[in-house]
Parts: sequence; structure tokens; C-alpha cells
Amino acid sequence: MQEIIIGAISLGLLWAVMTIGVYITYSVLGMADMTAEGSITLGAAVAAKMISSGRSPIYGLLLAITCGMAAGLCNGILHTKFKIPSLLSGILTMTALFSINLRVMGRANISLLRMPTIFTPVSDMFNLDKGSSVIVVGVLVCAGIIALLYWFFGTEIGSAIRATGNNADMVRAQGINTDTTIILGMMLSNGLIAMSGAMIGQSQNYADLQMGTGAIVIGLASLFIGEVLFGKRSYFIRLTSMVFGAIIYRIIIASVLRLGMPADDLKLFTAITVIMALSLPNIKKFAQGKRRSLSGGQ
Repeated sequence: MQEIIIGAISLGLLWAVMTIGVYITYSVLGMADMTAEGSITLGAAVAAKMISSGRSPIYGLLLAITCGMAAGLCNGILHTKFKIPSLLSGILTMTALFSINLRVMGRANISLLRMPTIFTPVSDMFNLDKGSSVIVVGVLVCAGIIALLYWFFGTEIGSAIRATGNNADMVRAQGINTDTTIILGMMLSNGLIAMSGAMIGQSQNYADLQMGTGAIVIGLASLFIGEVLFGKRSYFIRLTSMVFGAIIYRIIIASVLRLGMPADDLKLFTAITVIMALSLPNIKKFAQGKRRSLSGGQ
């Protein structure tokens, strides 16, 4: 059981980076960006291709982030300049990325067995097993991302991105180009998602063309679990809650699999989890209203 929990925590930390990326588009910009399913595979594909070609894992990770940002740039241009609705532009970009990812990989999957990854130096330096080294790197990466985003969204540009999601008309009235802020937000989001894919691929020792299927739902499930459990009290807490939400989601998945749930039912379980997380605030309001009406009647 301990190995299962360690595996769930390590994988949850890597998926937390993807969850933060989904948070930027869904919660900050108020858009449902389907590009995530293509960007996470793109990150894994680019990193795996670089590593299998003998390049440094760090170089592969940085190139994966750059390619993810490029995917976000394309989606942002389709949405802002060509006036394509965000949902449709995301679907179009995701569809195009399927062919691009296949071109990058050259085949359906790339194995990274017995090849160096970004976790190898930590494992060698501290004599840790694979799961523990992934946790160490995951904690450092998540802490760094949270600190950088907390700082960035406090700057003038970051505040403009946040304000665009809240009230785009007000932002335009202040003379700020909302097209630019939306594109920057999408680039930042998809860069993080591709980074998550690159780390997940190296953790699992392979990159697969289908690994992004359902990624947006997993990201949203982790996001909602974090918000329901930790609330929306401050921006720092919201960013931190994404990490804990992703870890808790992975622990839940590992637990239900251990209890005997067929792996084929995981997509259904994830969808139900999202529905419950979305419905919980309304259920609470309904229950509170019932209690007030009953106490008033007495």
C-alpha cells in the first residue's frame, strides 16, 4: 500500500503542473482550452525524441516548454485574430497537434528505458529510488512554479491577464489590448501543460501518442477537488490547492483500482468526480436553505 501511495503522490505532483496550466485558461481567463490534450502529448513527444536522440533531458524539457507555448500561441491567434470561439479553436489546435506529435515521434510511442532523465541526477546524488526522486523533483518544480506565478500575476502584465478573465470590457477601456493578454495566458498555460507531459513521459519511461486522451478532464477534476477542499481564500492558496487536488485525485484513483475497479471504468469515474465537485456547492446551498426553512418553521 505504501508503494501505491508513493506512486500516486509522485504522479500527482507531475500532473499538478498540468492542473495549474488548466487553471490559467479555465479559471483565470474563463475559457475551456481543449489544446491541453494535444499539448501534454507534445511535451512528452518532444522530450522523448530529444532524449532518445542522445540530447540532454534538460534540453528536451526546455524545448518541450517552448513547443507547448507555440501551440498556445497558435490557439490564441485562432481565437483572437480569426475570431474563432475558444472551444472550437482549441479543438482545431488539438486535432492539428495529433499529426504534429506523430511527426515529432515518428511512431506511436518512444521508449526511454535505461536512458537518462531529469530524475536521474537526483536519484544518483541522493541514492534514491525512482519514486522518491520523482517526488523530490516534483516538489521543487511545483514550489518554483507557484512562486513564479504568484509573483507574475502580481505584476502589471499578470494583473492585466487576470483582469481580462474577470471583465474584458473594463480592461479594453483602460487601453489594454485584450488579444495580447489572452494569447499570453494561453501560451503560459500550454507551456506548463507541455512541461507536465515531458516530466510524465520521463517518469513513466515512454511517450505515447494517446497519453493526452482525457487530460483536460483529469486537470479539471484535480482543479475542482482542490478548490472544494481548500476554497478560494487567496491567490496563493488557490495555486497551492491545485497541487494538493492533483495528488488527492491520484490517490483516489490508486485506491479505487486497488479495491478492484476495472481500469476501463476510470474515464467514467473521473467524469463522475468532476460532476460531484461541480455540484457540491449547489448541494450545500440547497441543504443550508432546507435547514433554514425547517428551523424557521419550528
